[in-house]
Amino acid sequence: MATLITHLLSCFLLFSFFHCTLCLLNPQDEVGFLVEPDGFNMVQRNGDSSKICDFSVGKWVYDESYPLYDPNCPYLSAAVTCQKNGRPDSDYEKWKWKPNGCSIPRFDALRFLGKMRRKRIMLVGDSIMRNQWESLVCLVQGVIPTGRKRVTYNGPAMAFHAMDFETSIEFFWAPLLVELKKSPENKRVLHLDLIEENAKSWRGVDILVFDSAHWWNHSAKTSAWDYYQEGNNLIENMNPMVAYQKGLSTWARWVDLNLDPKKTKVIFRSMSPRHNRENGWKCYNQKQPIPFFSLQQHAPEPLVVLQGVLKKMRFPVYLQDITTMTVLRRDGHPSVYRKVTRQDEKQKQGIGHSSDCSHWCLPGVPDIWNEMLSVLL
Repeated sequence: MATLITHLLSCFLLFSFFHCTLCLLNPQDEVGFLVEPDGFNMVQRNGDSSKICDFSVGKWVYDESYPLYDPNCPYLSAAVTCQKNGRPDSDYEKWKWKPNGCSIPRFDALRFLGKMRRKRIMLVGDSIMRNQWESLVCLVQGVIPTGRKRVTYNGPAMAFHAMDFETSIEFFWAPLLVELKKSPENKRVLHLDLIEENAKSWRGVDILVFDSAHWWNHSAKTSAWDYYQEGNNLIENMNPMVAYQKGLSTWARWVDLNLDPKKTKVIFRSMSPRHNRENGWKCYNQKQPIPFFSLQQHAPEPLVVLQGVLKKMRFPVYLQDITTMTVLRRDGHPSVYRKVTRQDEKQKQGIGHSSDCSHWCLPGVPDIWNEMLSVLL
């Protein structure tokens, strides 16, 4: 009898595996750009069916049916409206991400709002997360009648409200997650072991999506702080990745101690890569994804640190690894089209002219992050 039960259980698990895999398969063998991270895996601790498909490994496929919303979406900030700002090409809007062996369903605004009914989703982090928040708002707002949607502002937070669904899509500005304060001597002090001033706003939220990496990598000249502090110890110099690990560990302890996984889902989005270095990585006048890149020898330190912190947590945090896919998209940044350019400025473009190779044009790359997010939810 025990043997029969074991055999039936094995058959059930095998059927479930193939069913979940086949439901994600895309029968079309499309040609695209391939990324192979060579075993550089996501941290997945939820045990859900999405682990069958590693969304971080795949290729960019050109798709004429994109973008997913009108570039004139009223909730976009001027710095990311590249078409309005004079960018002459638009192919960067038409690439979708196809994981190896499966596909990410096209974003369905009504379905997403249905899943979010009477819930709060909050995106917490830096200006790249603001970039993603604007994308998510534009993805859903088109199906909501005028007068049944609004945006509210409250200090470091802003929220888009879909009234008929009693849903709010929120953004909370906390680029370092931990607290940055002014000392009595008017010095900027980054407290690596304090977080409650920010975290009190995260309580009661149904879905929390975090990012934090870019500000930790700022050079001494552009750093947002003068000193680090742990307890009573004031520290002037510290390896940025050591500081990042300490700050993330403070965040991880707060999540472990204060959130209930039965009530709150937590996702941490990995670092969005910059393309502002020399030797071919500058983003100006780039019109296609990079053909190939392997992270085997080039895994960004912040991603390695983040993985290490998440592995030690008790709370089941899902790491949404967008680094491996996004590193290929140097064509998707605003570059010099972060503002409307005058004719004399256009003549200087690409020659020492200020270029944004960190944020993303919208519609564009963050829309794909949100398609992935919709699947995870």
